[in-house]
Amino acid sequence: MHAKQINKLMTGVLYTIAGLIVTILTALLLFILLRGLPHVNWQFLTGKSSSYQAGGGIGIQLYNSFFLLVITLLISVPLSMGAGIYLAEYAKKGWLTNFIRTCIEILSSLPSVVVGLFGYLIFVVQFEYGFSIISGALALTVFNLPQMTRTIEDSLRNVHHTQREAGLALGLSRWESVVYVVIPEALPGIVTGIVLASGRIFGEAAALIYTAGQSAPALDWSNWNVLSVTSPISIFRQAETLAVHIWKVNSEGTIPDAIQVSTGSAAVLLIFILIFNLSARYIGKTLYKKLTSAE
Repeated sequence: MHAKQINKLMTGVLYTIAGLIVTILTALLLFILLRGLPHVNWQFLTGKSSSYQAGGGIGIQLYNSFFLLVITLLISVPLSMGAGIYLAEYAKKGWLTNFIRTCIEILSSLPSVVVGLFGYLIFVVQFEYGFSIISGALALTVFNLPQMTRTIEDSLRNVHHTQREAGLALGLSRWESVVYVVIPEALPGIVTGIVLASGRIFGEAAALIYTAGQSAPALDWSNWNVLSVTSPISIFRQAETLAVHIWKVNSEGTIPDAIQVSTGSAAVLLIFILIFNLSARYIGKTLYKKLTSAE
């Protein structure tokens, strides 16, 4: 009876802690949305930002956030997939492999400000990319690559060894077994890691202040020259993202309606992260069912 009472007591404590965490998160989400959504409209979402007058929008910043997210994923996903596959499937056990994993764990805990300063010294100054999207994307790749690599490696390692043996027994090579058997089985975990990294990319501000810049030049949608600073597809132009815009509005305080702009921007940022997470998880499950013929 004593053991049963302790079990009930600890179960109640765990449920209380879980409920408290859910309550805090729900209150935080509602607080941001209820304060910000009344200031969100079509003009706010598509209009140009203003530095000194009220009524500015976040159209350019919102586009920059998505464009930077795409460029960063195009760079980081292939690199993290290659590193994760090597560590999980090909790397031999030894001090060198353990050292690499230790370095990955250390790099995954670096503060974003430190990564931003590193990106400024290397990509902005040394490589002479200047404050640009490519500098921000490379800095965010350094920021997210360790965590994505570790997540992909763990997802591949969680696939049971019998899956690999079955592929080899059917005459597949080791690489074909990885591509056609292991990766489809590990796809939900891989997609989850990419989603978590995407959320960090979309909401990151500190690293981008030193690399992507704090200004949002007007875009010429008729100009598709990738080298032009006014082209919407150029990776060599400055790009103030939505998260950086929120920080800038609150730090400078030159806009009369700074509170309305920052709360509206925060609500939009939160909504898009939630939409992206839900849609990405749905895509991951759909791909998993298609590639593995699972019901």
